[in-house]
Amino acid sequence: MYQKYKWKAGKERKFVQLSLNQRVEFATKAKALCDAHPDIHIHAIVVKKENVQAHIRADGNKLYNYMIKLALIKRMAAHDVVTMVPDPRSLKVESGNSLHDYLQTELWFEEKAVAKLISKPQDSSKSRGIQFADMISGIIQDRYEDNDAKAARVILPRIRLNLLFF
Repeated sequence: MYQKYKWKAGKERKFVQLSLNQRVEFATKAKALCDAHPDIHIHAIVVKKENVQAHIRADGNKLYNYMIKLALIKRMAAHDVVTMVPDPRSLKVESGNSLHDYLQTELWFEEKAVAKLISKPQDSSKSRGIQFADMISGIIQDRYEDNDAKAARVILPRIRLNLLFF
């Protein structure tokens, strides 16, 4: 899409900048990629925040970290080494515990796994993989926050979705 629409290669294209047709096109291409490579799995977790208790919402990073754990911990536990490329904003919560430390502790103590977690935070502007995930997130946000399911209808059959507090 960067080539087709002549977007600047060094400038990250954000989901909100895409037209509806471009959003559907991205969803179509993402689905085709998943169809061609069955080993690619897209997982998403959606929280209806207004149904989360206020004291939990007070530190959004803790809720975010908990959601990441729910979405990924079982998959991570199945491997000896897991490399995670988190958004830099997920690294610290008010308590001083990082997402990395939280997940590593959960892996070892709760999951009884030997998995070693390696975190390589990267700014999304430098990672097409993170940009891909951000676009998928935008599609899901459109579906659940804006009630616009046009792009979601295309890709949702390939997404393993976990809905919380609905």
